[in-house]
Amino acid sequence: MSSYHKDAMLLVDCLREPERALRLNDGDWTALITMARAEVLAGTLAYRLQGKSNAKHIENFVRDALVDAEYQRRCSLWEVDSTRRALQNYDGPVVLMKGSAYAATGMEASNGRHIGDLDIMVSEGGLKQVEELLLAADWEWVKEDDYDDAYYRDHMHELPPLIHKDRDQMIDVHHTILPKTARPNPNALAMIADAIPLEDGHYIFMPEDMICHCAAHMMADGDLAGGLRNLWDMHCLLSDFSGAAGDFWARLKNRAEQHELWEAVHLSARHANALYGTNIPSEWMLWKFSDELIQKRLLARNSWGQQTRKFLRFGFYIRSHWLRMPPLMLTKHLFTKWRKGHKPIT
Repeated sequence: MSSYHKDAMLLVDCLREPERALRLNDGDWTALITMARAEVLAGTLAYRLQGKSNAKHIENFVRDALVDAEYQRRCSLWEVDSTRRALQNYDGPVVLMKGSAYAATGMEASNGRHIGDLDIMVSEGGLKQVEELLLAADWEWVKEDDYDDAYYRDHMHELPPLIHKDRDQMIDVHHTILPKTARPNPNALAMIADAIPLEDGHYIFMPEDMICHCAAHMMADGDLAGGLRNLWDMHCLLSDFSGAAGDFWARLKNRAEQHELWEAVHLSARHANALYGTNIPSEWMLWKFSDELIQKRLLARNSWGQQTRKFLRFGFYIRSHWLRMPPLMLTKHLFTKWRKGHKPIT
């Protein structure tokens, strides 16, 4: 292999087939680890590599990355329990989302995964009670800007983020999975109603809704920053759930259509198949011209860990806001953020 890599395909290849990493020279190994850390996939790569080599540099990387991932997992589960205690008087279901849901259930997607903020979802009607209970339990607002606070409350799918004043851990309280102004309108009430209870009193989404949320977060809401990690989540979820019942793919399609997220789910599944080799139905593999641009955006990382393809990334930044809000609102919002000094692309 060359010691210079123009994109993150090296990382994708080694996640898909970890044995490739065992044959890398020093320059390629450095590039791989640099990319993995930049894409927040170091723990996932380490989990895939553990026990495969006794080479000192690989063993050291695996040990350190897995220790860090285990620390994050424990912190996440501590926050889950702290939130359970803080919200014990809340009347409705509290649904764990993304990394905390994976960790709480020991799913494949949790193995080595970086876990940042705690994400939960409650009914929109329960937001006020949940907000009051968290503030009473020593969480406080991260954003003190009046514009940002109003923007979250009027247009977004979550409260402004909160942080615990002692533990310095953040929590995002959702009432749905996409902004109110987004074009798809997922059925949040159905997601909560069909959520699966856990022994500790929390809930997680049913499998189809978990996949829909992952796809929405990756393809229908953001600018694909961190897309390789989100796509790995999708790969793990599809691989875990697809063997449960013979009609899984039909049920997933029906549920995605119910949430107006079929395009996002289909797109995510295609790219999981193309990059990570995820098994999907042959009729789901129809490739579109726009998929080439998406793949280039996902892989926009060089061997120094730097993001590349600046203009393409800026295009996806604009696309993410276009998906979130109507044109007039988008123009006003971007102008306001620009005036306040926001710099989306570095």
